[in-house]
Amino acid sequence: MSNAFSLLSQDVVKQIIIATSNPFVGFFIGILTTAIIQSSSTVTSLVVAIVAAGTISLDSAIPIVMGANIGTTVTSTIVSLGYISKKKEFKKALAAAALHDFFNIFTVIILLPLQYFTGFLSYVSKKVSLLFYIFNLEQSNFFSYNLKPVSTYIYHLFGNNPFLVLGLAFFLLFYSIRSFTNVIKDILIGDSRRKMNEFIFGSPLKALGMGTLFTAALQSSSVTTSFIVPLAATNKITLKQAFPFIMGANVGTTVTALIAAFSTSETAVNLAVSHLVFNLIGVLMLYPIKSVRYIPVYLAKKMGVYTIKNWAIGFSYLILTFFLIPFLLILIFK
Repeated sequence: MSNAFSLLSQDVVKQIIIATSNPFVGFFIGILTTAIIQSSSTVTSLVVAIVAAGTISLDSAIPIVMGANIGTTVTSTIVSLGYISKKKEFKKALAAAALHDFFNIFTVIILLPLQYFTGFLSYVSKKVSLLFYIFNLEQSNFFSYNLKPVSTYIYHLFGNNPFLVLGLAFFLLFYSIRSFTNVIKDILIGDSRRKMNEFIFGSPLKALGMGTLFTAALQSSSVTTSFIVPLAATNKITLKQAFPFIMGANVGTTVTALIAAFSTSETAVNLAVSHLVFNLIGVLMLYPIKSVRYIPVYLAKKMGVYTIKNWAIGFSYLILTFFLIPFLLILIFK
């Protein structure tokens, strides 16, 4: 994918740079693209590749990743609509899905303006990235096993057509993440699902850690947070139990971009680290103080209540938040 972007003509590169130079456009591009694909891991890995190719800067890429964090929550919202025929279950299912939204929305409200005016995330991610190089983590055996020989062969095979290489790269990226997710899901969830429900949510800290670990293994916060929806809908867990797990899932999903970045460039590593820092700051803002932690829970419950009173609210929330508003604002700001 990085090779494909490096092959693009200057006109195409210029259009991408212009489109993402406005951080708000980049942010809404992240929301819309991820909502369509339903995988923030795919989008963040794609952005890492674009940054590695030097097509866009770190500052332009960070808002896209922020948008991807919000866009990925569309999956759990769609899952919650499966309970629409059962009012009580639907109310709880939609509230559980909305928890994921509110975590990311609150974090973006704080960090997007901070990044825009001060470059805070860019600065912190560069400093944190130095730790990987100080300890030579980028040269560790874990990251040395890659498919570069295969990708190089494919690149030379279709090297004269950057769009063909890009299309193939995107398909392989999406397919590999989905396939890996399904394999790990069968291993971790499968027959052990009932037992997992009994000990994952024993305490907020435990739920936070489990959410991080499972999502890091699955490489998909969409899967782990969607797993929460039926548990909340059927009263197996409460929203207060679910929220720390969802926060952990947001941290765990950053692993995909980190792995992708280590095989590319230092700037790509900076972007992947900024994704991690973004979610860690969100956890630090909302997790430690119990009263603050329950604000998104309260809002999510209200969302469920209003939707029960008028089911169209749920559909309107889905369409407006993830598709219509981002699309219109991209047109306005571009």
